[in-house]
Amino acid sequence: MIFLAKAGDEILNQFKKSEGQTTHVGKKKLKVGIIGTGWIAEAHATGYLEMPDVEITSLADLIPGKAKAFAKKWGIPKNTRFYPDHKSMIDAEELDAVSVCTYNATHAECTIYALEKGIHVLLEKPMCVTTEEAVAIVKAEKKSGKILCVGFQPRFDPNMIKIKEIVKSGALGDIYYIQTGGGRRRGIPGSTFIEKKTAGIGAMGDIGCYSLDMVLNAIDYPRPLTVSGYTSNFLGTNPEYNGKDASRFDVEDFAAAFIRFEGGLVLDFRISWAMHLDTPGDTVILGKKAALRIPSTECWNGSIGGPMKLYTDVAGSQVVMEIPVIPDNGPGLFYKKIRSFLDAINTGGASPIPGDQILYNQIIIDGIVKSAGLGKEIEIKIPKL
Repeated sequence: MIFLAKAGDEILNQFKKSEGQTTHVGKKKLKVGIIGTGWIAEAHATGYLEMPDVEITSLADLIPGKAKAFAKKWGIPKNTRFYPDHKSMIDAEELDAVSVCTYNATHAECTIYALEKGIHVLLEKPMCVTTEEAVAIVKAEKKSGKILCVGFQPRFDPNMIKIKEIVKSGALGDIYYIQTGGGRRRGIPGSTFIEKKTAGIGAMGDIGCYSLDMVLNAIDYPRPLTVSGYTSNFLGTNPEYNGKDASRFDVEDFAAAFIRFEGGLVLDFRISWAMHLDTPGDTVILGKKAALRIPSTECWNGSIGGPMKLYTDVAGSQVVMEIPVIPDNGPGLFYKKIRSFLDAINTGGASPIPGDQILYNQIIIDGIVKSAGLGKEIEIKIPKL
């Protein structure tokens, strides 16, 4: 629980704005509802309350009284209405958009229902739990014509943007191998994160999806072909390390995988909530012309752990070039994510992080789970959309 409190504070601190920020404020206030009022919803509420073109009209939560207490804590207007579930809220309100901040296992049903009712959706990560759910979400997104933005706020970090710029510049040449992942020596959350009935997946859904997106977004998400996955939960289920939560812990606290993609690229992935090590390694992108090393962070924070290094040859000499960390003096990552979602609605533009970009991310995670269960490499089958 100490981790959750710290993480919540870090998220809320990201809402410090800079002067001169450019936004696309609409002519009328957008009516927004928040589905699920747990700790991640705090970041959404704080963001919406700081924006002049948004009105939080309603909150929904399965736990009686939780939404009302949430509204009081965060200064949400007194005329806000409260509902026991997403369907009753969506059916009763005239909403422009919703934030889906529920636990993982209900991401799909809440998102699909909202899209089918003609409502824009800002969906927290992970996208969902299974391949089938991910496909259903993307189909609903395309059929509705509404904006679905999936919650990968690290994309707005200037250092993450720089990674993609380096790859796109051609400086690395053809990329053939990537190592990525990261995690924590000790960092198991509590609450609904650690049970399959609510979370569906563990460390992969919490932080592994971020590290996958960091590299796969940089290379435009090639089609995955096969995956050999491994998962374990030795520390999460051990009372010595996880206290009273150990008895209900049934998701993975560590995962590793080897994924093959079209074009011959391979990805070596590992992620952790708990292990006897500070990091499973830096992210490394190997190309035929050069390689890029991206330092890992002690606890995934949406950025990088230090200056990146580019390794290449110049006139027969081996050269290492350091790329300084780019400071982010603008609004925080969560603010940027929420603002970009609202701007897309106001301008009729494309989603900043649409579902079809994150589809492969979710399919890979689901493939790791299935491969680990079978104890062998499996072919990744992608259903037609």
